[in-house]
Amino acid sequence: MVHLSGPQRRGPDLKELVAQVAFGDQDAFGRLYDAVAGPVFGLVRRVLRDPAQSEEVTQEVMLEVWRTAARYQPDRGEVMSWVLTMAHRRAVDRVRSAQATADREQRVAARSHMPAFDEVAEQVEGRLEREQVRRCLRMLTELQRQAVTLAYYRGYSYREVADMLSAPLGTVKTRMRDGLIRMRDCLGVES
Repeated sequence: MVHLSGPQRRGPDLKELVAQVAFGDQDAFGRLYDAVAGPVFGLVRRVLRDPAQSEEVTQEVMLEVWRTAARYQPDRGEVMSWVLTMAHRRAVDRVRSAQATADREQRVAARSHMPAFDEVAEQVEGRLEREQVRRCLRMLTELQRQAVTLAYYRGYSYREVADMLSAPLGTVKTRMRDGLIRMRDCLGVES
């Protein structure tokens, strides 16, 4: 245990230091800074959790103490309470500002949602493929086009297609086979 000889050492008189800072005394500000910056940082860190932002806000608070020292009123409370109140307000403001920024960015992103490149590419590719299929269908004979369209695009069975076209089932199958071969060749599909 360490014993101090003589009167016990105490911290600086913060009210006196603030009064000196109010008159622009930089040395007094240095001593005041040393006395309150640690507790300010601790409070701000508990609110913000981010060390870098906490350091930034602590510096802002200390700058505010330097600028507003003349406004400190000793009869309204202790210096440490005054400084920590400023620190808490600054930290909460930073949290609110960060949240407002995040909310704003989220709203902007939601409004200006651009489909992903792959999504756009797929849509374009799908349209081109559909157009190519239409072009190839136009190259079929009328009978082939009817049979292929009814079976593959309307979902009818070969028997139903034969009934709808009033044609024998074998004829419909032949039309479809010939039509599909021409479609395959037109679309460039490897067999």
